[in-house]
Amino acid sequence: MADPHELYTFLLRVGDDNLILAQRLGELVSWMPELEEDIAVANVALDHLGQARNVLTYAARMAGPDASEDTLAMERSEREFLNAVLVEQPNGDFGQTMARQLFVDAYQVPFYEALATSSDDTVAGIAAKAVKEARYHLARSSNWVVVLGDGTDESHQRMQAGIDAMWRYTADLFFTDETEEALQQAGILPSFDNIRGTFDDTVSSVLARGLLALPEDPYQRIGGRTGFHTEHLGHLLPDMQALHRANAGASW
Repeated sequence: MADPHELYTFLLRVGDDNLILAQRLGELVSWMPELEEDIAVANVALDHLGQARNVLTYAARMAGPDASEDTLAMERSEREFLNAVLVEQPNGDFGQTMARQLFVDAYQVPFYEALATSSDDTVAGIAAKAVKEARYHLARSSNWVVVLGDGTDESHQRMQAGIDAMWRYTADLFFTDETEEALQQAGILPSFDNIRGTFDDTVSSVLARGLLALPEDPYQRIGGRTGFHTEHLGHLLPDMQALHRANAGASW
């Protein structure tokens, strides 16, 4: 039997990935290069927000009677968030936005496919719904990376710059510790051993079609899963939480 705190921590990691990415993508609404993409980015943001709500609602059951999806999203501090550092990175230009999204999508598809086999029915149900959205997200981001990479000289340069900037944060997606190990031993989580290989194959295939390459710099920045973030999360949270904190206890 796993400690409920282990499952709570794991759920925060999954929920926070989607919550913070939804906030980043929401910043782009009305700023995308064409109307169709403006609608698309809003829909992708809402997909990630819905995934975050489902996961954090389940996590709140383990956090006590006063907890809810709202308190977990709006009342925790920077050090209490457990998202991977990749999702908190600024949007930058369209190439950087698509690079970040490709890396997230290439990770989430095999991650949710594995998680859908969890012995925890709630976790499995959340993952089974999320993987359908993740597959659409991956098709969209892959297409844009290829189009930009194999486009004009400028679009290729910007897309390669986005890949170079975002790659260094990808290792944090795969960080695991005793939390996941305990849940796997308890039979709640499946093995995640094949996720990295699938991710690498997907990214390599997309970049090859876009005439792009991974950077040779081996440096990887990790820490988000244990609450150590880049400076960017500290700027994002006040914007995301301002309304809730200014109206504590308010309800619709």
